[in-house]
Amino acid sequence: MKIAIGNDHAAVELKQEIMSYLQEKGYEMINVGTDTHESFNYPVSGFKVAKMVAGGEADCGILICGTGVGISLAANKVKGIRCCVCSEPYTAKLSKQHNNTNILAFGARVVGPDLAKMIVDEWLNAEFLGGRHQTRVDMIMEIEATQDLKEK
Repeated sequence: MKIAIGNDHAAVELKQEIMSYLQEKGYEMINVGTDTHESFNYPVSGFKVAKMVAGGEADCGILICGTGVGISLAANKVKGIRCCVCSEPYTAKLSKQHNNTNILAFGARVVGPDLAKMIVDEWLNAEFLGGRHQTRVDMIMEIEATQDLKEK
């Protein structure tokens, strides 16, 4: 599985730790974030990861900035992306099971390395449940495509 990972200057160390952790588990990592502490605009890496996931160059993505919020907002502007900010494992798991999220985001200033690994593991190991959840994901995609929603 190919995972695109992006970050800003606030998340260099955590990104490196998550990359190493996932590479040891056999995942192929594509680093599109910064590796320096010089000020870096998180929309750049958020957009790059989202474009890679939406375009099929990566199977999924992980984004890390100070809080996870800004970088996720950038990613969610790309058609086909469902990025969720998660600060604990339960939400990460359910975001995949219920919303079929394809990018996970979290904050380096919010979670430490051990919690980040738990969040990533729960998200990667979860599977979309489909069924009634597919109906809701389809509705989200309809809003994205048409800026309208037909109530079902």
